[in-house]
Amino acid sequence: MRAALIASLLAGLATGLGGALIAFIPNLSRRVYDTLLGFSAGVMLAAGAITLLGPALSQGGSLAVGLGLAAGALLVFHLELAVPHLEPHFAPELHGPAKRLGLLMAAALTLHHLPEGLAVGVSFAGGAPRLGIIVAIAIALQNIPEGLAVAMPLRAAGFSRSRAMLWAACSGLAEPVAAAVGVVFVRIMGPMVPFALALAAGAMIFVASDQLIPESRQQPQAKAPSLGLIFGFLLVSVLTKVFA
Repeated sequence: MRAALIASLLAGLATGLGGALIAFIPNLSRRVYDTLLGFSAGVMLAAGAITLLGPALSQGGSLAVGLGLAAGALLVFHLELAVPHLEPHFAPELHGPAKRLGLLMAAALTLHHLPEGLAVGVSFAGGAPRLGIIVAIAIALQNIPEGLAVAMPLRAAGFSRSRAMLWAACSGLAEPVAAAVGVVFVRIMGPMVPFALALAAGAMIFVASDQLIPESRQQPQAKAPSLGLIFGFLLVSVLTKVFA
């Protein structure tokens, strides 16, 4: 539990590092935004498919893994119904009541951190600390641009730089909470570790497919989002090999 909480807390606080980037990057082009979205999607897809779904299939039957995958996707689907969806995810401009939209952006991204924290907790509780470390590092990497995604709309809404950075950091604090839930879930379910791993994988894959990839395609002809996705996927693949 302690290792999972520490790892998920550090991964969550990486959003604060991303938020701090507004001091150096006041504005980003649409192309850079979409590339960052693609990178985040690639990291989440690889973390779900390689570091979570792979071990789940090796430890359990296809039925348990399939049910877990579906349960994870449905979990995020219902969580996202709680917060109005904002387009685009990395909003370069705000329209309407800016402060309200900025806060909704922070709330939406906070919800997105829940499946990430769940993945870290399940990985550690499943008896594979190295797997948990890989997942935590991958999530921390993709949380940096997500922190920027929280801070920039809030900054545009009139928040001070320090308040925007604080909101970015706080949005990641949902991760250790979800990690604790993941650890408790595995301890209670015991033999159903493959189901739990697949559930976390399904949650992360759903976020990448439903949110990140479509929103990175605001300019359908652009290739940068796809290159960012490949780079993020490759990075997690290399991390998996290094820590295996």
